[in-house]
Amino acid sequence: MNKEVPELNVGIVGHVDHGKTSLLSKLTGKFTDTHSEELKRGITIKLGYSEMTVYKCGNEYSNKEIKGKKCQSVRYVSFIDAPGHEMLMATMLSGAAIIDAAILVIAANEGIKPQTREHFMALQAKKIKNIIVLQNKIDLVSKKKAVENYNEIKKFLKGTICENAPIIPISTLQEINIEKVIEEIVKLEVPKKDINTKPIFLVARSFDINKPGTKIEKLKGGVLGGILKKGKLKVNDEIEIKPGLSTKKANQEIYQTLTTKIISLHKGAKEVNEALPGASISIETNLDPFLTKTDSLTGCLVSEKNNLPEITYKLKLKSKLFEEILGTLEHQKTEPIKINEMLMLSVNTTITVGVVEKIDKEGKEIELSLKIPIVVITGDNVGIARNFQGHWRLIGWGEIIQ
Repeated sequence: MNKEVPELNVGIVGHVDHGKTSLLSKLTGKFTDTHSEELKRGITIKLGYSEMTVYKCGNEYSNKEIKGKKCQSVRYVSFIDAPGHEMLMATMLSGAAIIDAAILVIAANEGIKPQTREHFMALQAKKIKNIIVLQNKIDLVSKKKAVENYNEIKKFLKGTICENAPIIPISTLQEINIEKVIEEIVKLEVPKKDINTKPIFLVARSFDINKPGTKIEKLKGGVLGGILKKGKLKVNDEIEIKPGLSTKKANQEIYQTLTTKIISLHKGAKEVNEALPGASISIETNLDPFLTKTDSLTGCLVSEKNNLPEITYKLKLKSKLFEEILGTLEHQKTEPIKINEMLMLSVNTTITVGVVEKIDKEGKEIELSLKIPIVVITGDNVGIARNFQGHWRLIGWGEIIQ
């Protein structure tokens, strides 16, 4: 793969069991649900990853080279499969932080469900404008029902920044219109890359990739997976990871910044010497793999040494609330944020909980004291959720002031 091929991170979102993971397996040949509990329950619990190179072969686009035709790669796409289940909204918000575009999957036999609305608004909160809507499972409904469902989707999108998003009727199981999906992916806008600045890498997963019983001399260092938002990273770079390692001391949570070196960089199955903003990458470090196993560093930021701000337990936001609470069957008006209220905040790929300490007269600027510290980057977007009937529900978004 050469550097000139445009790269894009695309999130696959939608209600549970509407066919997101099956769609990805048709596009990429890979199931993203590899966690044992996910396979048992048939839903996505953690963020799943897979990738695809799109080829132009003559006048058609394909996810593989076509025999007998001259083909060239025109797009490299890394997919992030976000959970659809209502209990996993926090993970979905983390996924929304690392994507450039999204595919919203809506099953024609079930229509727009509460989590469809919640996921769509999460994309709006994270300012994702590039959206393709897929009307899946059309093989399960009559033509009349398919048209009704299509009109329901059009009404749902009306008045939003995605009002003119393409809506493609598909069946993943019957492989109907999968090639149309690939064509639309090629049309998605590729964001400009900011490479002349200090790197900021968002950690979405962290792993120990060593198999049990691996000999010490063959052990690989801890691996970080995620997205480089800006700047460049190169093999042998010295990096720091914040907030870093969480340890308990005298019943108090202490966070220790980690410093390490990049041993290797990987984009999909390919090893590279330098990474630029674009598709998701994995970084092999010389950290003890014990420190990175089971997503223990998920939510951290990575940069050059001494570049990241100090971690903080305070946050100031300019908030914008939705009119209604999303993800519920009944229509419930969103009440204003109150002093001493506890809110769940999605900041980049990390989730924290904060208590509201101050609100300005207009009720827009809020100051919070956080339970889990974060690295604050002014201007970043934050998803705001409130505990409603025992579930965290997305109620709006905010911009970090400081």
